Amino acid sequence: MSAVVAEGVDDELWSAVGDPTRRRMLDLLLAGGGGTATALSQHLPVTRQAVAKHLAVLDRVGLVTAAPAGREKRYQVDEAQLARAVAQLTAVGTAWDARLQRIKRIAEAIERAQQD
Repeated sequence: MSAVVAEGVDDELWSAVGDPTRRRMLDLLLAGGGGTATALSQHLPVTRQAVAKHLAVLDRVGLVTAAPAGREKRYQVDEAQLARAVAQLTAVGTAWDARLQRIKRIAEAIERAQQD
């Protein structure tokens, strides 16, 4: 990864969205306009306690915000932080596309040299 891309990447944020359960939770929160750990656990193959732990990770990196809702917390996706994560993903994808193109050109040059 180039220095510019590496400096802009938040490893904790990437680690948080790297988990498939947390990505599914973000999808559910976005689709439903928010939700509680109990409500989310009804749509996931994990316990309410596991959902609460995943939500704590998402909250720590700023992807969700929590507000009291009775005895529980209601979570909402922080769209600005989600947009930041998407921008990072795009930047890393662009950097890797460029690297792969360079590798392809090198491999093609080697192949041509071997054919001569």
